[in-house]
Amino acid sequence: MSTATNPAGPATGLQTAPVLRAGAVTKRYQLPVTVVDRVRRSTRTALTALDGVDLELHRGEVLALVGESGSGKSTLAKILVGSVPATTGTLEADGERVPVHRDRDASRRIQMVFQDPYSSLNPRISVGSMLRELLLLHRIVPRSEVRAESIRILNLVGLEEDALDAYPSQFSGGQRQRIAIARAIAVRPEVLIADEPVSALDVSVQATILELFARLQRELGLSILFVAHNLAVVQHLSQRVAVMYLGRIVEVADTDELFRNPRHPYTRALIDSIPRMGVESVTARLALQGDPPSPFDIPSGCRFHPRCPYAVDACRTTDPGLAPVPLVLGTRPGGPTGVPTSAHLGGTPADAHVAACIRSADLGDADPRREPAIEADDPALTRPDVLLDPEQVVESTPAPATPVAHHQEEPSA
Repeated sequence: MSTATNPAGPATGLQTAPVLRAGAVTKRYQLPVTVVDRVRRSTRTALTALDGVDLELHRGEVLALVGESGSGKSTLAKILVGSVPATTGTLEADGERVPVHRDRDASRRIQMVFQDPYSSLNPRISVGSMLRELLLLHRIVPRSEVRAESIRILNLVGLEEDALDAYPSQFSGGQRQRIAIARAIAVRPEVLIADEPVSALDVSVQATILELFARLQRELGLSILFVAHNLAVVQHLSQRVAVMYLGRIVEVADTDELFRNPRHPYTRALIDSIPRMGVESVTARLALQGDPPSPFDIPSGCRFHPRCPYAVDACRTTDPGLAPVPLVLGTRPGGPTGVPTSAHLGGTPADAHVAACIRSADLGDADPRREPAIEADDPALTRPDVLLDPEQVVESTPAPATPVAHHQEEPSA
């Protein structure tokens, strides 16, 4: 079973060209042929890290990219920033094709914050020297204003002037990540790619770094792709969430809509894995069985079917693609009647985009593309102001959708 929601538009309602777009991006690593392989006449083995990824990042939004370890999130982030070339596919920035070999200006526009602040900073260079080198190389400010600009950047990330003369080894983990963020924003980028920037930090520090990203996005107008493996981390930071599984995007939705009504069983399992306080934590709702399949041997059909509790025979042969589905709207409890919980584009409800779902007979009469997959009274899924009101559910009237490539019609169960 495979579902995915709205790559077409951000929660902010912007209708301009995406600031960054990946189209049908693939990445395969060919393994070297050994002497044993030659004796056995074995064919070369390729690891498929990405397999036809389409993703759009709109100006001024925070898009979260989530999924299990090994799903291809970091590989996609490295391709977007230019440190790793894609095998096939296209990259566009503001509607223009991004060349394989980027010049200094193209590299400046997209910057990255790496996962581990302990290894991403040069321990032999002071913070001031690091910022000075970047500011002079990209000609951000005149040489006489370098120190003042460095102080301003440090203040933006919550550090003081005395940090300029210190080395990375003199800082804590959270402070080092702030320095890494300062290094990324020093060249005034348009896009910031954060590759699991809080996973190596203590839980007590993660919230402060997340708040820093939110503040920088507001003050600097950055477009941020936030990579994480924990949905709880990005729930209150992002406007949209893209869920990745085994090298593909399986669901993209506005954050509120995704937590309120996840369409893909994998997304639902990720939400159910969020730790809960109270008795709910001892009741497993949808637990995944087994490990993800090997990227050397991608399953036929829907690649999630070996672990999906709703899989049927058709799931083993039909590989569904992203397709639009009707958007379920509700009202916020305690709010005015008729206020939709989902985003609007130009006053019109934003149509959801979900990969065609082959539903099992085990689901009964419930259509997972139209009815909430998670009960509205679950107190652990989302904030109270975005829970679906089951008493007042209306469906939007979607505009005629443009035919989507690789659309799979949903067979009857």
